[in-house]
Amino acid sequence: MTVVLSAQQVRKTFGSELVLDDVTLEVPEHSVTVLIGASGSGKSTLLRCINLLEPIDDGRILLDDVDITAVGTDPDAVRRRIGTVFQHFNLFPHLDVLDNITLAPRVVHGVSKDEAEQRAIDLLARFDLTAKTHAFPDRLSGGQQQRVAIIRAIATEPRLLLLDEVTSALDPVLVGEVLELVAELRHDGMTMVVATHEMGFARRVADQVGFLSGGVLHEVGVPEQVIDAPRTPGLQAFLTALRHAGRL
Repeated sequence: MTVVLSAQQVRKTFGSELVLDDVTLEVPEHSVTVLIGASGSGKSTLLRCINLLEPIDDGRILLDDVDITAVGTDPDAVRRRIGTVFQHFNLFPHLDVLDNITLAPRVVHGVSKDEAEQRAIDLLARFDLTAKTHAFPDRLSGGQQQRVAIIRAIATEPRLLLLDEVTSALDPVLVGEVLELVAELRHDGMTMVVATHEMGFARRVADQVGFLSGGVLHEVGVPEQVIDAPRTPGLQAFLTALRHAGRL
C-alpha cells in the first residue's frame, strides 16, 4: 500500500488553546478519508496544517514520504502538489469560469494557454458545466460555483485534494450536485481528505472515516465501523445528536 499523506503526532496551538493533540493519520493512495466531528473539533485546522497554511508546533507531516513540515521547506512547492477547496468558493469575481480554472495551470505550473484551456474545457464538459464556460461567478448558483472551484483545484492534477466543508455554505438542494462530483473523483482514483457534516456522503464515499473532538482523533476506521458501531463515548454522543437533528 502506497501512503500519500502521513500525519504523525501533529500538535497545534493557538495561544493557550490546544487545537490538534497528537493527531496521527495515514491516507493511502487512491482513497478518500472523511473527517467528521462538531464545529471547532479541529477538522479545518488539520487541513490547513496539511497544506502549510498553518505551521504545526510538534510532530510532522509527510507527503509521499517527504517531510513537508521540515525547516526550509518551500510551502509554495508543496501547495503546487495539493489542491484545496474551502467552503466559500473563493473564485476570482473579475474572471470568467475558463480563466478561473486556467490561471493556476498557466501561471503557477507553466502549462501553455492552449493546453490549460483544453483541459478546462474537457473538465467542464465532463461535469456538465460547458454552458458556463464564459460565465462570471456572480452568474452561477452556489452549487455551480463550488463545482467550478473543485474543477479549478483538480485542473493542476494534484497529488492530494483537500475539501473543507465544501457543502456547508450551500442550500440543501444544491448539496447533491457537489457531492456527486466528489463521488466521480473518487471513482477516478483521486486521493482526498474531506471534512464534512454529510454523514450519508461519508458512508457512501469514504474508504476511512476519522472522528475528531477537541483536537483529538478518537476513532479511525471504515464507515460501517465508525458510523454504525462507534466505540468511544464522544463519537456515540455526536452521532446521537445528529440522529436527533435528523441528519443521520
